[in-house]
Amino acid sequence: MHAQHSTQALDYTIDSNWVVLDHHFDSVTGHFVSNDTLPGVDVFFVYPTLIANKNDPRWNAEMNDMSWKNNVRSAATKYQASAFAGTGRTFVPFYRQAHLRSYNLLENGGREALLFAYQDVRAAFLHYMENYNNGRGIILAGHSQGSTQLLLLLKEFFDGKDLNKQLIAAYLPGIGIDKNEFEQLPLLTEAQQTGGFVTWNTFKWNYDIPQYNDWYKGKLVVNPITWNSESSNSLSEHKGFLYKNDKFYTQCIRTELIDGAIRMRAPKFSHRYVALFMDHYHIADINFFWKDIQLNSRERAFSYLNKGNH
Repeated sequence: MHAQHSTQALDYTIDSNWVVLDHHFDSVTGHFVSNDTLPGVDVFFVYPTLIANKNDPRWNAEMNDMSWKNNVRSAATKYQASAFAGTGRTFVPFYRQAHLRSYNLLENGGREALLFAYQDVRAAFLHYMENYNNGRGIILAGHSQGSTQLLLLLKEFFDGKDLNKQLIAAYLPGIGIDKNEFEQLPLLTEAQQTGGFVTWNTFKWNYDIPQYNDWYKGKLVVNPITWNSESSNSLSEHKGFLYKNDKFYTQCIRTELIDGAIRMRAPKFSHRYVALFMDHYHIADINFFWKDIQLNSRERAFSYLNKGNH
């Protein structure tokens, strides 16, 4: 079974090929609006894998799939991109992402499917750079497959390149990143650092050993509450978890760093029973730390702007 693809990327001069194009996020209403928050800062967000049904024979999403596109808007954009978007203008391209099976079948069609998806992400980024950036600072943010795609983008356009001067930070949760993945881009281990990346993967306290050993052990990690490599945080340091009822729950998560990931017990909030029965916490790598991420992205952006990078 192999993926069959064209070699034509989406046309990003067409506005409908963007989920969000040159807009801003109002954290009060939860909508993307047109007023600027931090002048001189842009966010380029790439969403995670949303096609995972084992009975779905496709290798890549299709732009005529309205159910998938609605899920991109109502789930990934609303609950993930929004964490970063309060910092500046926001750009979220649709891209024909690879099916989840691609990661387990890299040598039998998976790699081709992921690279097909990357051609869309790459084309969207080039369109953004040519038509919107104008020297502004860039926050790259994604989750899971979105982080995989951004890793490729960082290698091609930022790592050891002049464009890295405009990189505020890349947020790459949900994938395992090797310690020698980049030639020059550093792992950021202080909350105000810029010009590099952060990454983490969230496990339940009694984490799944096979998955952990196969994908995350030995990989890079920072704590998305303290933004450093400390082994744990106090509940009082947790800024806020965005739940699916659109409410925030603060001071309810304590994490502990393990080799290549973080682990945590179920959040201490009114719907705790839901988290207790979740098979894994990967899906909530961003939601658990929504407010922590929002505040940190702004902190890094202020640090970048204060250095005269605008």
